[in-house]
Amino acid sequence: MSIAISPVVKAADRAAFIDLPWQLYAHDPHWVPPLKSEMHGLIDPKKNPWFGHADAVFLLARRNGRVTGRISAQIDRLVLAMPAEQGGGPGVGHWGMFEAEDAETATALIKAAEDWLRGRGMTQAMGPFSLSVWDEPGLLVKGHDHSPTVMMGHHLPAYQAWIEGAGYTGVRDMQTYDLDITQDFPPIVQRIVASGERNARINIRKVDKSRFDEEAALLLGILNNAWSDNWGFVPLTDAEIAYAGKKLKPIVFEDLIRVAEVEGEPVAFMMTLPDLNELTRDLDGRLFPFGWAKLLWRLRKPQVRTMRVPLMGVVKRLQSTRLASQLAFMMIEYIRRDALVHYSATRGEIGWVLDDNQGMKSIAETIESTVNRIYRVYQKTL
Repeated sequence: MSIAISPVVKAADRAAFIDLPWQLYAHDPHWVPPLKSEMHGLIDPKKNPWFGHADAVFLLARRNGRVTGRISAQIDRLVLAMPAEQGGGPGVGHWGMFEAEDAETATALIKAAEDWLRGRGMTQAMGPFSLSVWDEPGLLVKGHDHSPTVMMGHHLPAYQAWIEGAGYTGVRDMQTYDLDITQDFPPIVQRIVASGERNARINIRKVDKSRFDEEAALLLGILNNAWSDNWGFVPLTDAEIAYAGKKLKPIVFEDLIRVAEVEGEPVAFMMTLPDLNELTRDLDGRLFPFGWAKLLWRLRKPQVRTMRVPLMGVVKRLQSTRLASQLAFMMIEYIRRDALVHYSATRGEIGWVLDDNQGMKSIAETIESTVNRIYRVYQKTL
């Protein structure tokens, strides 16, 4: 039967779009059901402030009336304003939220997304981005044999061949690093940390959650400075910062976020999150009627195996200096200690890390972490 592609219009379409992964990953032991309320919020222009600078279409594939795949196509005006060397520029459109049960469906979906982008003047298609670089960027090409951590994607292994078969080539790889945090770091790292502790100019402090808005603004200010030259970086708008803060506040803990100060000036930070996937896996994507109560109870004092480091930054003027590395090692060590003692964690995951970020890769290798997953962003000329 031929594949029919149609946009999400009605509530039933939206539900089918969100629910499809439950069908495709039913027998994948490493897939973690996302919270459906979060997914509905992600694609709702009335809730997600990303739509304040972007337009998107959500498409469903059906064979004989049965849903067999989905995809989004989107144009972000902030991406269009980016320099080409950072992965943006005029004519660069994105697609994402890609899922398909077979190659025929995949081909039809990708073509439909390309046609939508081409019809709006785009000359390059890049993806997957679900929906932006701040959500779940890239296709999983290594690491299908274990579950993703919080805010990380998981995809069927067949997708790589289907996307590359549609004429796409990899443009960037993003890596995550796996770390056994029950073991002390190598002696060289311990000496660097001890040296920093003797330096009266350096102070590593916890964040103060009672001043959440102020602290969030501080961290994002460092982030914008530290990451502004990175490939794919799109600055968050004020509305997006407020939206992200509201979502993150229940899952951030003061001893898992550190700010490094030099002579009283905040110059670096590291954010670590308990792996929320471990706390929500058995909810099957549903917070009602009892999921909310279970999750809130578990978040009172979360006990998890894994901690994820999604964000870390050092102000630009200190990057590539020995001081920057010292501050990073100190923050990692302090959070490692608290993760062990207070959260029962035994494993850390750093990332994602861009494949050309030599400074962060060097830090990850020095603490003897290893690459456990790779996410790839693809590009094609339309």
